[in-house]
Amino acid sequence: MRTNNRILIVEDDPNFGTILRDYLTLNDYKVILAKNGIEGFEKFKINEFDLCILDIMMPYKDGFTLAKEIREKNESIPIFFLTARGLKEDVLKGFKIGADDYLIKPFDSEVLLAKIKNILNRKSISKPIEENSLQFEFKFGDFNLNTKIRELKYKNNSPIKLSPKENKLLELLVLNLDDLLPRDIALNKIWRDDNYFTSRSMDVYIAKLRKYLSLDPNIEIINIHGEGFRLLVK
Repeated sequence: MRTNNRILIVEDDPNFGTILRDYLTLNDYKVILAKNGIEGFEKFKINEFDLCILDIMMPYKDGFTLAKEIREKNESIPIFFLTARGLKEDVLKGFKIGADDYLIKPFDSEVLLAKIKNILNRKSISKPIEENSLQFEFKFGDFNLNTKIRELKYKNNSPIKLSPKENKLLELLVLNLDDLLPRDIALNKIWRDDNYFTSRSMDVYIAKLRKYLSLDPNIEIINIHGEGFRLLVK
């Protein structure tokens, strides 16, 4: 699948940087490589990126300093740190600055690819919600959803008052109508975490939504095993 995502790699090891750039390019990402923190920040200022991958130990300007400067320009862009050092202090410092992930060299390139895909998918889910923030009324099947007052109404029946999490979960499903809502994205967006307990909690909310939506026989929420959920209108 083709993407338009642009990635900035800042890495002072020319061999490793080139291999990483070529690998991501082969996987359909548009990649710009910079060899140090100063060059990296200059490239960041004149280009638009969806993700930054920063080495920590670099001459002239280290990855932590560069990340702080990037965060001043863009508070929400995902940042991954790459390092040969796995010190707990470095990891904690990276997350304190606002890192989205931290990879210790050497690492599995397929793992990196999965992490990139995950963070960019999460970002893409956030976009439609932000862009539709002024829209709070949705119609699907014979239902009307008002996310502002958290009410779900079927035809002329009395409206169902939704809890905040039911409301947000149904909004995500409606915004991705007939498409996959990835489980991890919903968990991070609504519960701010993706673990066994929040996952089981979401299953409970899905069951509640299925009960509400059962009033319309043409609507169903199907489970895509290991992936997420789809809201379908026949």
